[in-house]
Amino acid sequence: MKHLLPLACLTLATSLAQAQSKPNVVYFLVDNLGLGEIGCYDGGITRGAGTPRIDRLAEEGMQLWNFAPETQCTPSRSALMTGRYSIRSGTHTVALAGDGGGLVAWERTMAEVFSDNGYATSCVGKWHIGASDGRWPTDNGFDEWYGPAHSYDEALWVEDPWYDPERDPKSYMYEGVKGGTTKETVQLTREVKRDLDLEYLERSKAFIERSVADDRPFFLYFNYTLMHMPNDPRPEFKGRSGHGDWADCIMQLDADFGRLLDLLEEAGVAENTIVVFSGDNGPEYMEPWRGDAGRFVGSYFTGMEGSLRTPCIIRYPGVVPAHVESNEVVHITDMYTTLINWTGASVPKDRVIDGLDQRAFLEGRQPNSAREGFPYWMGETMYGVKWQNFKVVFVAKESFAAPEKKLATPWVINLDVDPKEEKPYNYPYLHTWTMAHVGRILNEFGTSVEKEPLIPAGAALDHVPGK
Repeated sequence: MKHLLPLACLTLATSLAQAQSKPNVVYFLVDNLGLGEIGCYDGGITRGAGTPRIDRLAEEGMQLWNFAPETQCTPSRSALMTGRYSIRSGTHTVALAGDGGGLVAWERTMAEVFSDNGYATSCVGKWHIGASDGRWPTDNGFDEWYGPAHSYDEALWVEDPWYDPERDPKSYMYEGVKGGTTKETVQLTREVKRDLDLEYLERSKAFIERSVADDRPFFLYFNYTLMHMPNDPRPEFKGRSGHGDWADCIMQLDADFGRLLDLLEEAGVAENTIVVFSGDNGPEYMEPWRGDAGRFVGSYFTGMEGSLRTPCIIRYPGVVPAHVESNEVVHITDMYTTLINWTGASVPKDRVIDGLDQRAFLEGRQPNSAREGFPYWMGETMYGVKWQNFKVVFVAKESFAAPEKKLATPWVINLDVDPKEEKPYNYPYLHTWTMAHVGRILNEFGTSVEKEPLIPAGAALDHVPGK
């Protein structure tokens, strides 16, 4: 790993940043992205296709190797938008068609904070944290939204021989604007899903251009369709890699992300725009589209490191030093607090916020993350706690299809020497002293729940914790 730049070299950069106008924010969230997919991590040409544009972003900013999402799509998106572990919000399980619930109106999303701070806000792509009036993106701080309400696997419904369109639900794309009605548009099919990212790019281009013309800072939340099944490359990428559809899709991801970066350059705002590229959870599991966790093991819906680590790259010119890699722990909730603070807005103080302010670490003013660890869940079940390079496991689930194993004695795994998690203990060192740190993390969480009760899954829109 490369070392952080000397702290003294960043003093000028920090003072320059403070003199700039409010930075724009682009968060590019990739669906089901494992550490073994893109070049600057453990993939790229070893997966059949290079990723030069994403790799270049890593050269221009900070590349995190220990960025922790939550274990499923809905929980991760909830945690990012609220800065709170999804267990607090009742959004700890992936939302399916027909499910009620989602974010309650009391939650305060990143988009709401940005909007109140004068930002134009746009969401393209999957929302997945509420699919009814009061819970759409445009009810939660976004000026505009286009995307599906739930998951992209619903594009496969129409190909299912047991599916009856006269009897069974249909999955649609939705479009909405703040203060208006969210409406169904085209039905989500495999062909529609294949081409969606072009539509997202066109809408993002128009949004960026309008925001610049209006002289407004903007927040663009771009939820990319890949690498979520079904992974079908567009015709211009089909066969281009020579290594199959998966590698073609990797090429497509890189090219589309590169196009988004070009839009920032063309609009003249790249130097004052924070760009975050990250995954939302571990890699795709389903065949024939199975992804790769790189040097780690596991996919989404597990407690393995492949589920608890996804790529994350942050570029903020003049503020975040370039060409830096780190294995320090950063949680997806930290993005909420850090981005809000970078834009000069205020993090809500009337609720429990799990996200920590990582500005000092990301700016190179301190060598270590503000976070030592975090608890992690599968649904309502706490699976374990991570602390630095250690992991204490209470419930083991080693693959998407494997059963849960509740452990009589917790496993203590040293990820430095056992990244594949093959040995429950690192003999002759049992590392049981780590339980003191794990206990502190658990006690802090327990105290916070006493202060503010968890919102139950399926809570009514007007639910307020403790009332």
